[in-house]
Amino acid sequence: MTDSTIKTARRIFEVLEHFEAVRRPVSLKEIQKTYGYPASSASTLLKSMVALGYLFYDNYNRTYMPTMRIAQMGGWLKSELFGEDAVLAVVDQVFEEVDELVSISTQSDLHAQYIHCVQTTKRLRFEVRPGDIRPLARSGVGRVLLSTHTDAEIERLMRRVHAACPPEEHMELGELMGVVNGIRRDGYLFSRHIVVQDAGVIAMPLPQRSFGRTFVLGVGGPVSRLEDNQAGILAAMRKAIARHLPD
Repeated sequence: MTDSTIKTARRIFEVLEHFEAVRRPVSLKEIQKTYGYPASSASTLLKSMVALGYLFYDNYNRTYMPTMRIAQMGGWLKSELFGEDAVLAVVDQVFEEVDELVSISTQSDLHAQYIHCVQTTKRLRFEVRPGDIRPLARSGVGRVLLSTHTDAEIERLMRRVHAACPPEEHMELGELMGVVNGIRRDGYLFSRHIVVQDAGVIAMPLPQRSFGRTFVLGVGGPVSRLEDNQAGILAAMRKAIARHLPD
């Protein structure tokens, strides 16, 4: 695959993610300025997306907006991934009770990836967005995902991590298995200061699987706040799971 092909694909998704972030019509100049595209390249890209039916162009205001084709393309995914909104209902209920960052993560090859997040309304918070990735062995949600694998699968995954990922994502297998066995015993993990100093996450696996995937429910925030309310957070998570995802 050529660099130019990758660049074009990246720009398409950057444009779509920009609309998701600003949620309003945008001009060619805004896209060009935000991402540093050459004027001719930005113009060609947006016109191509219009021609393909993914954007529409307001000639009077000289702005672009996504069409419903974008919304319809992913319309099926929400229910297939989240089980007719049951997983999202878990997130919403936990958020209402704890008002911290509540997330759903899953495994993406050698990383954990956030796929749904509801951010706290509190002033002190740590930013996480859907699509962000974390190391499997060096993050709270990653370790919980690993705990759902067999010991042999974990060993194979760690061999691949050591071969393909940077050293800061490595972890000695014996040390990792000590953490994993603790998660299996307790049913959750409270990780502190692993990815970001002063940030932590209380995470546990969800019982429901879609497309063979395991999801992890996480509540993240400043370590001090999580420690002060650990019992309440765990109770809220377990109550929501029991209500919306019964065994």
